[in-house]
Amino acid sequence: MKYIDEFQDPGLARRLLDEIHATVTRPWALMEVCGGQTHSIIRHGIDQLLPKQVELIHGPGCPVCVTPLEVIDKALEIASRPGVIFCSFGDMLRVPGTGRDLFQVRGQGGDVRVVYSPLDALRIAEQNPEREVVFFGIGFETTAPPNAMTVHQARKRGIRNFSLLVSHVRVPPAIEAIMRSPECRVQGFLAAGHVCSVMGTAEYPELAARYRVPIVVTGFEPLDILEGVRRTVLQLERGEHAVDNAYPRAVRAEGNPAAKAMLDEVFEVTDRAWRGIGVIPDSGWRLSERYRDHDAEIRFSVEGIDTREPAACRSGEVLQGLLKPHECEAFGTLCTPRSPLGATMVSSEGACAAYYLYRRLDLGSARRQGQASSAPGAPSAPFPADASANVPPLEGSSVV
Repeated sequence: MKYIDEFQDPGLARRLLDEIHATVTRPWALMEVCGGQTHSIIRHGIDQLLPKQVELIHGPGCPVCVTPLEVIDKALEIASRPGVIFCSFGDMLRVPGTGRDLFQVRGQGGDVRVVYSPLDALRIAEQNPEREVVFFGIGFETTAPPNAMTVHQARKRGIRNFSLLVSHVRVPPAIEAIMRSPECRVQGFLAAGHVCSVMGTAEYPELAARYRVPIVVTGFEPLDILEGVRRTVLQLERGEHAVDNAYPRAVRAEGNPAAKAMLDEVFEVTDRAWRGIGVIPDSGWRLSERYRDHDAEIRFSVEGIDTREPAACRSGEVLQGLLKPHECEAFGTLCTPRSPLGATMVSSEGACAAYYLYRRLDLGSARRQGQASSAPGAPSAPFPADASANVPPLEGSSVV
């Protein structure tokens, strides 16, 4: 398939791996920001093919995973109310709130619908003028523009029974929060290519200079990720810390001006809580004063909700890169895709879901086996057989 096969070419992958092996002289810890990158890394076994000195740390870039429990509980409360049609992408229906999820609300009589675009929700609002229609707007800079456009359209067309429950977050403040943590081990970042395709790269040079970390804009196919790793390691070995675009087929320095203009029109920057991490200053968006009439939190006055995270869930440590999913005591036992404790086990971009789906139940053992079969400087065949071949897909997963 064009634009897919050429970025999964085993021969080119081997050459990139050889270059990385030849470059590395000491340990380095790199963080891939996006959950889509994490799934590609685990699916193709990329981390097992890298030199033992290169560790990939999974970042907080899964939109479903970082949506705070309080917002999930507000969604459950709104969806339970009579006269409400609650619309969401599929992955959010299985994310556990305090004691239940949206699937259970639907089973109890709530009108919860899966849509594939926020414009689908706006159409439902037009068709049901006597009902309140709410769309669950979550995610990073990638999903925020279409949600902003939908609210803009609702206001322009006078569709007053449509509102947005907003939980949008921004990547650069999260990178800064990670680097300021006393427990941070990250020495370089693989930035999320799709985020940069919208926002451009202007926010990253200051971060790279302040924290002396290379930030390499990286795509999602295996060769994209290997090239991102190669460029990051090259900078680290040279003592450099610059922003580098390794995803030029999708990312321009200025990003998408039309999308950014729509964000500026509809949203304003605000402090935002991240599930498992806490409040990060200026890390999110909310509807601006001009569009506040379409804010579901205000319209439904959902306040004073008592939230409780499961004591056994350590997804917060996973999201901060402090813990690998299989190192959590509940992983694969108390917590599975069918009975998740946290969102990282539910989402199609969650790190715990990736480890479970691709059977990374003992990464240490798998890595030792990979190293044993590799001659120095000559890693085993890229890519290992897709471990997902005999594993059923996660229920209800969809692209968010």
